[in-house]
Amino acid sequence: MVLQDGAIRVRPLRMRDASAWVESRTRNVEWLRQWEASPPDGPAAVPTSMATFVAMTRRLRSDARAGHGLPFVVEVDGAFAGQLNVSSVTRGSLHSASLGYWIDERFAGRGAMPTAVALVTDHCFSVVGLHRVEVNIRPENAASRRVVEKLGFREEGVRRRFLHIAGDWRDHVSYALVQEEVTGGVLRRWRHQQSERRTN
Repeated sequence: MVLQDGAIRVRPLRMRDASAWVESRTRNVEWLRQWEASPPDGPAAVPTSMATFVAMTRRLRSDARAGHGLPFVVEVDGAFAGQLNVSSVTRGSLHSASLGYWIDERFAGRGAMPTAVALVTDHCFSVVGLHRVEVNIRPENAASRRVVEKLGFREEGVRRRFLHIAGDWRDHVSYALVQEEVTGGVLRRWRHQQSERRTN
């Protein structure tokens, strides 16, 4: 599945993304360091190796085959710009998933990640058939919080010591949308907001 709006393209993660992933992560170590997930029993570091990419991609693609996730690459004008992962897909009486993302610093602040999140959220609601999408973000990560706030995700509260990030258990602010809140689509609403800002 390839999702696109203008210069922003979201497509499945592939093994041949390895070189672009390694180059981007290596160049963005300082940019990503304070937000990077870390193992509780291991060192806090930004993974940049080819071996890490291969292991990560195999795990994410296995989750996708089992119906538990969707690993995506975000591109801007055809260039690798970051990742967006749908994880913890749950069916039954919940029909929910979580989104997580990171973006290369050189593409930050250009609307790429809000557009990508809007595309993927719409895909989760319309094609995957989910009812709820949530994003959990560290309170200090103002840039990431702006992404979901621009798209109308509701702030639902703080999850105490929710994820191990940059070497410690960190609180996260939980944001969510349910399908009924965006009947016209998240991307459509996002584009309407941008159009209004340009005309005001």
